[in-house]
Amino acid sequence: MEDDIRVPIASDADIVIARQQGRSLAERLGFAATDQTIIATAISEVARNIIKFAKRGEVILSPATKSVSHGIMVIARDQGPGIADIHLALQDGYTTGNGLGMGLPGCKRLMDEIEIKSEIGKGTMIMMKKWVL
Repeated sequence: MEDDIRVPIASDADIVIARQQGRSLAERLGFAATDQTIIATAISEVARNIIKFAKRGEVILSPATKSVSHGIMVIARDQGPGIADIHLALQDGYTTGNGLGMGLPGCKRLMDEIEIKSEIGKGTMIMMKKWVL
């Protein structure tokens, strides 16, 4: 799509760029400042997971529409190890590392929709949407 903003993710600096691009798009789409921060936080979480688990990937930001609503869609994808149990990974407190287990469960709470597709050894795709209220 021509409105897509693609941010390659391979370092912490890329996380900052993805956050900034997400916040900027959210502002252009009419999100309030608090929602812009929420969106940027969710982008940080998925981008950080890319670096931690897959080393590299990308975040794609684009406008989204549904019926008479509009919003933002965030897609994070990588070709990393994949998530063995998506249901478990979305539970509060579950962690595969030294973290607090707030990443994906936090994204689920922050965004209006989340969909995760993952295949062991092939990678993960996380699609999140937030709607302007």
